[in-house]
Amino acid sequence: METDTTPRGLIDTGVAASAPDVEFSLPPSLHRLGSVRLLSLDAHGRVLDWINWQEASCLYARGAVAWTLGDPCLHVHGAINRASGLRSGLDLHPIIASRGHARSRAIDPTPNLTNTALFARDAQLCLYCGQQFSRPHLTRDHVMPLSKGGRDIWENVVSACFQCNSRKSNRTPQQANMPLLAVPYRPSWIEHLILSNRNILADQMAFLKAQLPKKALRRSA
Repeated sequence: METDTTPRGLIDTGVAASAPDVEFSLPPSLHRLGSVRLLSLDAHGRVLDWINWQEASCLYARGAVAWTLGDPCLHVHGAINRASGLRSGLDLHPIIASRGHARSRAIDPTPNLTNTALFARDAQLCLYCGQQFSRPHLTRDHVMPLSKGGRDIWENVVSACFQCNSRKSNRTPQQANMPLLAVPYRPSWIEHLILSNRNILADQMAFLKAQLPKKALRRSA
């Protein structure tokens, strides 16, 4: 770990003469501000969530950063001080640990079941025909239909194309003679973070993969 021993904050304070902007140290494909996410940890290195550059900047400016990992990937230009003419700035790192620790109930929470997360878990494949589809052409199928007592939970839902979902209808895979290509599972919080971000930097991916449970590593092998 790289220890951040110097409290970070804005270089200068004063009345702003211009609005802040952001300078990227990223590949051209990631130069859109909305695509950049930084990995937030607690001081013990436990993964919390993705944060945007504004949230990260607040941590630095408040001196709430305990340590960081990776080379700076964003430089935030602040406002210009009218008195000194100096411009404030912050270098943001891809992985940021904030001071303090997460509450126990916040450690490894259950990911919310959404269609976006579900389709990401199943690699945008229909788990009946095996073909890959864009998100607008996928549906959430309940393996055990809700009308037969099935529940809307991770372990009972799979991605399915419109044609397969219509064909299966209100039946189980066995009744419809449509075997599943994979067993549905509840992803861990770490898996969810990997699945929910299409623009993960190399330092972030290496850190997250090191936190994956063994069963998740077997799934990704």
